[in-house]
Amino acid sequence: MKKIILLSLLSVLILSCKSNSATSTKIDSKSQMAIKGEWRVSSVSYPGSEVIKVTSFDLADSKCFIGSTWKFVSMSNKGNMALNSSSCTAYSTPISWFINKEGEFVLKILDESKAKTVKSGYVLRVANQTGSSFQLIDKINVGGTLTDVVYQFEKLN
Repeated sequence: MKKIILLSLLSVLILSCKSNSATSTKIDSKSQMAIKGEWRVSSVSYPGSEVIKVTSFDLADSKCFIGSTWKFVSMSNKGNMALNSSSCTAYSTPISWFINKEGEFVLKILDESKAKTVKSGYVLRVANQTGSSFQLIDKINVGGTLTDVVYQFEKLN
């Protein structure tokens, strides 16, 4: 997960803490409309890597996200995310999100804050998007090697 920082509310320029490249804010409306609704994370995997422990979104172990439910409202770029695994601490939060023209999913975890006041977030890549599933892919550094963390989403409704 790339942490991002909002530099200006007017320009909404987003910079990644992992690199100096700017994240585009031009929205891909077609991709956004395709994921509106309610989804569940069916799996979290690390293709091509050994067993690793990942704390996702600075919240919980990545495996706690298996079974989590996500609601995406495409017109307002709002939604909700809820961790509900019996082996993990329950957690629910409103979110703000969008998909840009480069296929990046930009996420802010709002807790009780408004999106404008949250100064950081996460950038993941959208992949393998169909009407009933899609993936969010994060790149993390494990011992100097970039490793993918793949969150597989399945549509609930």
